[in-house]
Amino acid sequence: MSSNPAVKQYKALGDEVWKSKVDKINAELFTLTYGSMVVQLVKDFEDYTEVNKQLEKMGYNIGQRMIEDFLARSGIGRCSEFRDTAEAVSKVGFKMFLNITPNITNWSSDNKEFSLVFDENPLTDFVELPDEALEGGLWYSNVYCGVLRGALEMVQMQVEAHFVSDTLRGDDITEMRIKLIRYLEEEVPVGED
Repeated sequence: MSSNPAVKQYKALGDEVWKSKVDKINAELFTLTYGSMVVQLVKDFEDYTEVNKQLEKMGYNIGQRMIEDFLARSGIGRCSEFRDTAEAVSKVGFKMFLNITPNITNWSSDNKEFSLVFDENPLTDFVELPDEALEGGLWYSNVYCGVLRGALEMVQMQVEAHFVSDTLRGDDITEMRIKLIRYLEEEVPVGED
């Protein structure tokens, strides 16, 4: 698969955008700020299921705004198929904003669902989840699911995203599943024919 010219093109684009078009912040500051936010959500809601929902909701709102920056900086046009979308998300989007490139694996037979496997995850540096959080079902990086859902919705793709494993939870790998539900119709706001 890595010999596919489109895959190499996306990888080169992701590298180029990261090097020249993105303002960078200190990774440790980013990681610690995110961790503080998760801790505050746990204190506020005292329910890990609700914390997961709030992280996803925050990510959704972030994704709806990030997509404009992504499109402007990358110059990527509309993807012709969902496989191209996966490549753009992995090799350009994650590279552009986090300087990581998760691996795309486990495509469904209908090419509407795939996994992103994270070899590294900057959100989890310096993090160790307490047993209570593990037993309560906390998905620490759940904000990613919302970011993808929000960003892809803005480009007319309704998706579901969820984590199936996380090294923070003692799993061997960190894996997120993304499933295309449907392509959305572009809607003209009421009164703007």
